[in-house]
Amino acid sequence: MKGFVKNIEDIAVTNKEFRRVLYTAGNIQLVVMSLEPTEEIGMELHELDQFFRVEEGTGEALVEGVHAEISAGFAVLVPAGTHHNIINTGNVPLKLYTLYAPPNHRDGIVHHTRAEAEKDDEHFDGRTSE
Repeated sequence: MKGFVKNIEDIAVTNKEFRRVLYTAGNIQLVVMSLEPTEEIGMELHELDQFFRVEEGTGEALVEGVHAEISAGFAVLVPAGTHHNIINTGNVPLKLYTLYAPPNHRDGIVHHTRAEAEKDDEHFDGRTSE
């Protein structure tokens, strides 16, 4: 089957990895993330658009200097060229999924921790899930 048809909420909530790429097409990529209490993605700046959806936990989104509290059900849309960060401000893991357009990471990559992700300078290599 082409495409991705699964319950993303269930996958996001049960994910324990800092980052797991689930699906990559030519122009979009689906990734689940789990941030431990006080953990953050880290200030980022991409030349691509990014969408975040929080499924569980509480946190803070920083988008070009604007701070906003986020929790389950919140969406954050980050246009290309915008500084941004997501921080877990709660006492339980912050579970979310994110869409990159176009893709940002190698298909299928798993980073168990933020430290592991920071050591890996991988980027999208043009290979898709299909």
